[in-house]
Amino acid sequence: MPVIDIPELQTILDLIRWGASRFVQADLHFGHGTDNALDEAAYLASHALHLPPDLPRDYLQAHITPAERERTLELFERRLRERRPAAYLTRQAFFAGLDFYVDERVLVPRSPLAELIEREFTPWVDPDGVQRVLDLCTGSGCIGIACAYAFPEAEVELTDVSADALAVAWTNIERHRLQPRVQARKADLFEGLEVGDVFDIIVSNPPYVSREEMAGLPPEYRAEPALGLAAGEEGLDMALRILRGAPKFLRSGGILVVETGNSDHALARRFPQVPFTWLEFEHGGHGVFLLTAEQLEEYATVFSEDA
Repeated sequence: MPVIDIPELQTILDLIRWGASRFVQADLHFGHGTDNALDEAAYLASHALHLPPDLPRDYLQAHITPAERERTLELFERRLRERRPAAYLTRQAFFAGLDFYVDERVLVPRSPLAELIEREFTPWVDPDGVQRVLDLCTGSGCIGIACAYAFPEAEVELTDVSADALAVAWTNIERHRLQPRVQARKADLFEGLEVGDVFDIIVSNPPYVSREEMAGLPPEYRAEPALGLAAGEEGLDMALRILRGAPKFLRSGGILVVETGNSDHALARRFPQVPFTWLEFEHGGHGVFLLTAEQLEEYATVFSEDA
């Protein structure tokens, strides 16, 4: 579909303002790296112009060429027409300050876990003592790869049940030149791991969207693989399996960290006796719990009886 040229758009700021206005008018949904129309337009414009996303404000008044304007408007029109996350159009997403390749085979990285990883999971672990990390339901590999940067001496295992997702994860492992310290393998949570394989940190952003929430998702979220989102009636199917399986794979003194999003209240209601630590984030996000290896052992019977 050819893009109508708009010669009046002369500067980068003109493009961003025009794009943001169109996005608001079209009632687009955000949440895949940006949370508003202005930031979304700025991100897409910077990508089309081959500029960094954190472009200094002084550059916004820079004039653009007709070819640059056409390229940017074409990207804007695709976002409007296709109603897909911007990251699928650019094949790029950022997580914990790192650049990742993404496409429709994986969810777009956006977890608040980035903040926890950048803090090296303190104060719950001694960063110098972390030797092995397991990233369950890895998708693009962003969480596990960010952990590899946070713990440069640690081995990191990425697992996913989706062969398509693992292909993307391997692309990112190679992009960041982290092999062989970071490995990816196919596994259905803990099914596929070797007995006796233990870790200091098990971290996961598994599917956690409830049936009701899935039914109300806007087009941008429906463009993502349902396998990475849907988790049964209450959104707890995967979290419950992780709680039951984690004790066998967590080293003494280790921690389990799992994101449950809007299903956090359902999990807390289900196990009122379990002392989940619900983490708080300075930059937004919720629904992430932490349990120690000792807590998982103490409440193992509670989790198993719930099966």
